[in-house]
Amino acid sequence: MDADNVPGLLGVLAEPNRFRIVELLRGGPRPVNGVVEALGLGQPQVSRHLKVLGEAGFVTAHRQAQQRIYRLRPEPFQEIDAWFATFARIWEDRLDRLDALLDEDEGSAP
Repeated sequence: MDADNVPGLLGVLAEPNRFRIVELLRGGPRPVNGVVEALGLGQPQVSRHLKVLGEAGFVTAHRQAQQRIYRLRPEPFQEIDAWFATFARIWEDRLDRLDALLDEDEGSAP
């Protein structure tokens, strides 16, 4: 995991329309026109967002006849997940210590 990439990845997802596109693509690959129709955005706007998502590694596209079909790539999400997992370990350790402290307190109660 390269934690240096995480702020940039999160910044890309922070834009509401890009987030909506990612949520839409989570259901499966779609052509640009499918994204336009589903989200009610203009085609140029969707294309710009897909370009940013592609440059960040979130999506990939392939041609199918005259259409470009976009799909999510797992790698950037795995990188974000690994970063978040470090916080989960911190909280698990703290909760384990709290649990041990509470067990000690119960053992010393009259």
